[in-house]
Amino acid sequence: MAQPLFVFIQLEFPWVLGPADGRYLMRRYEDREPERVVVIGALEAGRLPLGALLGSGLTSGLFGRRRTHAQVVPAGPEPAPVPTTRVTVIDPVSLSAEKQARAWLAELDRDREVHAAVDVVNRVIQSHRIASADPYTHAVSPAQALVIRAGWGEGEQVADGRWLHARALPWPPHQSRSAGSRRRPRRDRSLALRPQERLAALLGVRSTMLLCEELALRAREDLDHRRLAHAALELDHAYELAIHELAAEQRQDLAIRIAELEQLRAGVQAQAQVALARHGDAPRESVLVQPDEDVIAHALERLEATLRARTASGFDA
Repeated sequence: MAQPLFVFIQLEFPWVLGPADGRYLMRRYEDREPERVVVIGALEAGRLPLGALLGSGLTSGLFGRRRTHAQVVPAGPEPAPVPTTRVTVIDPVSLSAEKQARAWLAELDRDREVHAAVDVVNRVIQSHRIASADPYTHAVSPAQALVIRAGWGEGEQVADGRWLHARALPWPPHQSRSAGSRRRPRRDRSLALRPQERLAALLGVRSTMLLCEELALRAREDLDHRRLAHAALELDHAYELAIHELAAEQRQDLAIRIAELEQLRAGVQAQAQVALARHGDAPRESVLVQPDEDVIAHALERLEATLRARTASGFDA
């Protein structure tokens, strides 16, 4: 009798994600069936060549008496081994025939499915971040993965991170993003020098870092992962600071943009109030109300545009 098959998206990252190895059930509501099963497992780290180990003195504890004086490190040492984490996001609804699995893979919307899988992974990571009170655990993106795969296999196979059939999904995809996606389009490579110039200016203290910039980045990350309450609250603080910080610079070229932010401020504050009511002591019916994603997205885009304009001509000049 044929075994049921399960389809999956799998990613490998060159670091430890945070959550311990194991299988995690993802539910949207407590009394519902799992929407996804997430399997996290560490892979064996790459090893340094023996000659590099001998030359660097790292084997002193294995071969002969341990030396007490500092070891000489050769110029151009081999890179240190790194841990790799394989994470598999599995659809718990099984398929009864291989032709169904093949049809799923043939019709796969790579952009949508990969981003959906990464959103699930980031839910696990965020939950671990809160549970462990570890502020240094951070979300991942598809671009950070060493490899992305899609495929299918039998239950125990995919639960161990293996498969019957899979293919690699090159990233980023060449097709346009699906309609309604909140993710920003990938920047053209020709624009890559601007962040490098700003970085040099910040490190050389020729440019200043505004407090609102970090909050805007956090709001962007939360909006992209549909954490609307977090995005609304962070954007509210970002707007409050941005209007004050930008006005203090007395940039006439930004006057129209600052006025636009002031006009959008009330709407941003309203969304923050919705977020607070949803998680506070408000009446039960308000818990069903979500912050308006369109309002948050538009206000954030206008703030991001203003911050880009601020550094477009001579950075903080």
